[in-house]
Amino acid sequence: MEVGSTPVQGAQVVGRVAQLLRIVGHGPRTGRTTADVVKESGLTRPTAYRLLASLAAEGLLEHDGGSGRWYLGPEAYILGSLSARRYDIEDLARDNVRRLADETEESAFLSVLRGNGTVCLLREEGSFPIRSFVLHEGVRFPLGVASAGLAILAYHSDEEIEAYLAESAGDLAGWGPGHSAEGIRERIRLTRETGYAVNPGLIVEGSWGMGAAVFDSAGRPLWALSLTGIEPRFRGERGQLLGKLLLEEAHKITVKLQTRPAAGG
Repeated sequence: MEVGSTPVQGAQVVGRVAQLLRIVGHGPRTGRTTADVVKESGLTRPTAYRLLASLAAEGLLEHDGGSGRWYLGPEAYILGSLSARRYDIEDLARDNVRRLADETEESAFLSVLRGNGTVCLLREEGSFPIRSFVLHEGVRFPLGVASAGLAILAYHSDEEIEAYLAESAGDLAGWGPGHSAEGIRERIRLTRETGYAVNPGLIVEGSWGMGAAVFDSAGRPLWALSLTGIEPRFRGERGQLLGKLLLEEAHKITVKLQTRPAAGG
């Protein structure tokens, strides 16, 4: 198998397959076209299609012949269900996310740290009629971009943060001038002061986000709760109230994680 003129073998094939599964997983409801996959993966169209078709043959993807879109398949669901027995934070945190949405009237989320980014796991809609649709289940952002990733990054050591900023400078630059190393450092400083992170409309103008880290039993920031909504509802005293509610619910989830029995125990 080839990508352009370069042979793709062994571990590289596994990496490409994982990449395609993640790309398709970004569109859980609407699916992804072959053109989407080619654009985001950098693969040639024939190579991308062969990999996608192979994954579909194994049940990890499904192809809708009418729309031409690819979706995660039944085998992906089964594997996810089995994995959830070990990584079952969604069930553990669902009530907290729902309560946060009910109390604030904003959209509330739970995201998980994955590599150098975050993946949204849960979304609960608030009752306020104007909503932000920046986040939904399966969406990934680099650390420091969305409020969830900023909240997590802020609790890493200064050395880890600097190494990440140097390594990811190119990727972060693609999110606009607000995601310069200097800008992220300043928002980290503010996050450490208040305990919660704020994204002041840096992804979509007028759409604000706030996030608070959730810690595992070893004290590692592996998840985050977040809220999104329109700018006027996230400023001043109401913004401080939202931050307080975020921290309270994040702490409740942390306590649950730190006191639950170990998996398989």
